[in-house]
Amino acid sequence: MSHPASKAEIKNKAHAKRSGFVFPAEWLPHAATWCSWPRNGDTWSRNLADAQNEFVGLVRAIADDEPCKVLAGPGRDFEAASQRLGRISGVEIVPFQTNDAWARDYAPTFVVDYDTRQLAAVDWHYNAWGGKYPPFDDDQKVAGKIARHLGCGHLPIDLCLEGGALEVDEWGLLLCTRSCAMDEHRNPGLSPETIEQRIECPLNIRETVWLSGDAIIGDDTDGHIDQLARFTPGGAILYAWSEDSADPQLTGLRQNLDDLRGGLERLGRRDVLVPLPIPSAPVMMFGNRIPACYCNFYLTNHSVLVPAFGDRNDERARSILAEHFPGRRTISLPSVHLTVGLGSFHCLTQQQPQI
Repeated sequence: MSHPASKAEIKNKAHAKRSGFVFPAEWLPHAATWCSWPRNGDTWSRNLADAQNEFVGLVRAIADDEPCKVLAGPGRDFEAASQRLGRISGVEIVPFQTNDAWARDYAPTFVVDYDTRQLAAVDWHYNAWGGKYPPFDDDQKVAGKIARHLGCGHLPIDLCLEGGALEVDEWGLLLCTRSCAMDEHRNPGLSPETIEQRIECPLNIRETVWLSGDAIIGDDTDGHIDQLARFTPGGAILYAWSEDSADPQLTGLRQNLDDLRGGLERLGRRDVLVPLPIPSAPVMMFGNRIPACYCNFYLTNHSVLVPAFGDRNDERARSILAEHFPGRRTISLPSVHLTVGLGSFHCLTQQQPQI
């Protein structure tokens, strides 16, 4: 399969396989998916049961393709998750206490050494997106607990970051947003160069393209990349886009697109940039606009799981994703109630690579 070359890659022979531990692209094979039972009545104050119903559909779709490990409990949450999910083949309920369901952000970012067949869990410092939603003490402990559960390496990193802030391709190019990683409530006093180094080193990243971020209305993460731009295996980058010239999100989305173009040009990359439209109209729930965005899809070994919002662009987004992930089923699943909690399928999941 061909891939866009970069001047830096050619100079450094970067098309050769990265050695040592690497952060794999999401489309490479998974051993399992980790997620957490939605339990927080503050996150879903008016629709927790509906959000749980959509979560069950998500887990069922994941388990059709690969093992799914759901954190819940112990106690009442474990019992509830077991009752709803325990009979689904391929699902394991793991009795780890959590504060909230956003496993992408506090579960480990897994890295693998394919030569030695070793797995390690990168453990970023987690403070609930700059201290927005205390308590988060149980979520802070999850990465270490999962590492011990698996018997793999545990790599605590002296940097406040979340998994949803990271998007990588198989050649080691990282997309990240300044508004998140360089937020003063996460990493005060750290220079951009230090932040970049502390991200790139444990993941074996070769180059980083920085986007401004913070564009999707309702996104409380300060601009996670998984709402803005995603790689595909064929050399295209899908980016969130609004076709409404009056949409107040459009200014931020245009800035992110300019940042993306500029960063790729700097590296000599020839990636094809493909707009992935957001819903055609604001998605409103309980009087609020929720951060509905199709970039928050999740890849399993055989499927693309696409959030659906009851909008005419649901099918357009599914079709675009089907084109760019050939050989995978492309499945739209309801996500309106989950997104009331200000995230969707990618925010709720974390892949464990196969070694």
